[in-house]
Amino acid sequence: MQSSNLLLYSTPILPLKVQSFLPKFQSLPPQNPPLVGSCFCSRPRMATHGGFEVRSQAATSSSVDDGFCTLAEYMGDGGTNVGDDLVVLFNHLQYACKRIAALVASPFNSSLSKQSKIASGGSGSDRDAPKPLDIVSNEIILSSLKKSGKVAVMASEEDDAPIWINDNGPFVVVTDPLDGSRNIDASIPTGTIFGVYKRLVELDHLPQEEKALLNSLQSGTRLVAAGYVLYSSATILCTSFGSGTHAFTLDHSTGDFILTHPSIEIPPRGQIYSVNDARYFDWPEGLRRYIDTVRQGKGKYPKKYSARYICSLVADLHRTLMYGGVAMNPRDHLRLVYEANPLSFLVEQAGGRGSDGKTRILSIQPAKLHQRLPLFLGSLEDMEELESYEDVQQKVNPGYEV
Repeated sequence: MQSSNLLLYSTPILPLKVQSFLPKFQSLPPQNPPLVGSCFCSRPRMATHGGFEVRSQAATSSSVDDGFCTLAEYMGDGGTNVGDDLVVLFNHLQYACKRIAALVASPFNSSLSKQSKIASGGSGSDRDAPKPLDIVSNEIILSSLKKSGKVAVMASEEDDAPIWINDNGPFVVVTDPLDGSRNIDASIPTGTIFGVYKRLVELDHLPQEEKALLNSLQSGTRLVAAGYVLYSSATILCTSFGSGTHAFTLDHSTGDFILTHPSIEIPPRGQIYSVNDARYFDWPEGLRRYIDTVRQGKGKYPKKYSARYICSLVADLHRTLMYGGVAMNPRDHLRLVYEANPLSFLVEQAGGRGSDGKTRILSIQPAKLHQRLPLFLGSLEDMEELESYEDVQQKVNPGYEV
């Protein structure tokens, strides 16, 4: 993978006339400042742990009294108490996602998205050619994970092979840094997807490249945490540590992710299906019969289903979590390791199901890093009805790019 020297808001990529209007804070300092949206936080700094703010009980009492719970507070003693190592890792992950949110919302991101296509490092047609915004987001996440000191391996959609970071890091992070970026010029929502595993210490004796790959190919049943960040009208971090799925919304006035959707429960039935209907005639018979049945209101749920399709995986899934139904891509297109597994983990923790049309996603053992498969995510009863049609996986793709 060819690396990029692009930095967030780096002025060399912008025309000189544009550079002259940039405010001074556009050039980010090397250390990690607390962010409020796209600006630096002006509130006093508290004591820090691993370079991040740690509030005292006195400092947090006002937010508790007001009924608000931040992501940091939720992960600590007042919430799920995930352990210090995971708290530090998530502090760095959320910081990286705030930077990406600022980049996506910047009026200057078109300077990145319109650059000529960057070569994919010889990976061929097996993967999408990366775009500059993807590369910048990837570098932001990698930098934050390195600074956390808690990550042994990062495996990304943007890299041909996993990157070994730290021999002593207790975690492995898999990620799609910026899903949906091809539509960013139209202001369509985008997202970051990530999953967290424990490092397999029994592999420590192996060569670095081998143990990096094997650590990244863990089954989804071994996830200790997963999440996505939706960059839309609000910036929402939805995550699970194995005890329910919870969504936190970024408060731009403080820079905190605030718990706004605790213990999300996806409805057992929805009334929405999300798929690219333009490919209807390429679908197998089972999938066509299922879609025809539910949109006529002749399925097990006697109401007509509506089609809602954004073509942004994170956005389509977020709506499905909120309202129920099914979000799907029946082709061998989405990636098991860093898309299907983390999102299926979140859906299952919310009471739904993730499937390839036949098999539970989390039970599939990955064979390679960029392994593709069909993906169906949604309400439990809707998913059971869909799978009963059996022939729902699209194996042909005539007339379209991969």
